[in-house]
This record gives sequence, structure tokens and C-alpha cells, in this order.
Amino acid sequence: MKVLIADDHPIVREGIKRLVQDKFDSALVHESTNGQDAIEAIRSQGWDIVILDINLPDINGLEVLKEAKVLRAMLPVIILSVYPEEQYAFRAFKAGADAYLTKESAPYELITAIETVRTGSKYVNPAVVSQLVGRIGSDQPILPHSLLSDREMEVLRMFANGNSLKEIGHTLGISDKTVGTYRARILMKLRLRSTVDLLRYALDQGIVQ
Repeated sequence: MKVLIADDHPIVREGIKRLVQDKFDSALVHESTNGQDAIEAIRSQGWDIVILDINLPDINGLEVLKEAKVLRAMLPVIILSVYPEEQYAFRAFKAGADAYLTKESAPYELITAIETVRTGSKYVNPAVVSQLVGRIGSDQPILPHSLLSDREMEVLRMFANGNSLKEIGHTLGISDKTVGTYRARILMKLRLRSTVDLLRYALDQGIVQ
């Protein structure tokens, strides 16, 4: 079994690698430290599983996921993220993920997810199922940030983590003006007035990493 792990934290990659190789004796594991390297690895080689973080230093993991599905539509991709299910799980599945786990998940759950997606099925965390069922017939209002696009959500997260307009533009490969446009859209959709308000909202909603 060939496994690609894309995460920018060496300790996390090593932990996943050991877990996979302890369970699957014949597993061959390749590590990518950023999104672009992961995309090139997916383009150039065949993989049985990709384990992908969302918060990569160059390209957001959801964008890597979308590109991976364009390159290899049947490639099983497991998102393993620090962000809680309510923030990104539905976005990840919509983008083509075969499983979504948080880094607080028990090790056996990752193994279960790997075994499940290898069969062509999706693995849905019980917490995600519970949230979905809870929304059915519920009068609970939709959280404003759930209306943001994936890119808008990424920009919100970067502002919330203290990145400047220029830093966000450089990381995403877009102009400062475009970042400003995204910020304006986010403020409008969240009904906020300033970047300070964005930070406060992100802290309240647990969006800050």
C-alpha cells in the first residue's frame, strides 16, 4: 500500500507514518511538507491513500483536495485536520474528501478510516453524523460563516491568525486588492464592520488555529 502524507509538521507526519506502518506491514509512505509538493506527487505517481492536512503553508488543503480529484478522481483522500468537524467537515466532503478526522481523534479511528476508504466507501465520523442528524428539523440558525466560500473561509482564517493583507496575498498568490475584496465580502456576509470584528468573531467561533 502506497500512502502519501501531506502535513507541514514533522512530528505529525512521523506519528502518522509509524501508525500506518505498524498496522500495514507492506505500507510505503511518502511525506510532503506543502500543498504544491503533494499535488506534484499525486500527478506523478499512483497512491492508494492520501492523508491530507488543511492548514498547509502554501496551498490550502481543500484546494489540494480539489486538484487531487481532478488528477485522480478515484483516489481516496482522508482529511486529518486540527480544525473541528463543524468548521470544515462538510466543506471537505463537498470538495471530494472520503473521510474527515480531527487530530484529536483516537489512532484506531484513522486506521478504521483507511480500511474503509480503501474499499471505495466514505468514512464519516460519528460526530459528523450526529451534527447532520441534529440539523434535520432543527430551528437552530445557520452560522454566518457557513455561507462563506472556501476561499473566503481561508482568508478569514488567515486574518484571524494574524496575517496581514500583504502576507495573505503573497501566500495565496493574489493581489492585495483582491484580498481586500475578499475581506469586504466576508465583512458583508458576517455583518461585521472591521478586521478587529473578524478576529473577535473567529475567536468566538473557534476558527483561529
